[in-house]
Amino acid sequence: MKIKFDYSPNFSSKTRHRKDIKFVIIHYTGMQSEIESINRLKNPKFKVSCHYLINRQGKIIQMVKDKDIAWHAGKSRWKKYFNLNKNSIGIELVNKGHKYGYQSYQKRQIKSLIRLCKLLQKKYSIKKENFLGHSDISPHRKIDPGEKFPWKELSTHSLGKWYVEDFNYVRDSFKKIDILFFKNLKKLGYRYFNIAKRKTIDKKVIRSFQRHYLPNRVTGKIDKKTLKISHFLTH
Repeated sequence: MKIKFDYSPNFSSKTRHRKDIKFVIIHYTGMQSEIESINRLKNPKFKVSCHYLINRQGKIIQMVKDKDIAWHAGKSRWKKYFNLNKNSIGIELVNKGHKYGYQSYQKRQIKSLIRLCKLLQKKYSIKKENFLGHSDISPHRKIDPGEKFPWKELSTHSLGKWYVEDFNYVRDSFKKIDILFFKNLKKLGYRYFNIAKRKTIDKKVIRSFQRHYLPNRVTGKIDKKTLKISHFLTH
């Protein structure tokens, strides 16, 4: 696999061990052009970077070495992990994002992403459930890679969890739907909520889950299908 190197100075001075790498976090660039995105990721003033960037044509550019801690995740949580920069590899996909005209991901782009993720999975023994989106680990702040990202396709390559459409075995009647849903989310790894107490901002966590697993219904409401998907993924 051909990978071009384009150095970014935006990483921590302390390196890490191979065993520290537990996750791959997928982002979109959310800027108007590839050139603008790369310039920002290389500019010390902005203090952001990634390990890899994949452009619309599927070309892979490495910007920070795997052993170095790139600044891509920011304030984040997943299961017992806080601020996931030190435990993850960050991959940026060139896409204008919701602010500038959210695009469908190109087939060549996703094909390169899958090849890269399979390589990283093998190299660092990354569990399939540890391929996540930025919005999964930072649901209050981020919405990328967004509802157009093909999580279902990645799951067919053992990259990320998914579910089967047949929910017949999941019972239809649940008591305390919101509590059950958030219990399921906590089992999956989502954070930033209190299981027993609802806040308005919890809708962002619900939308994050829906962007990942129910992209055609990003409502922020816990409907029957949203609940059943969460139940399937944790039982």
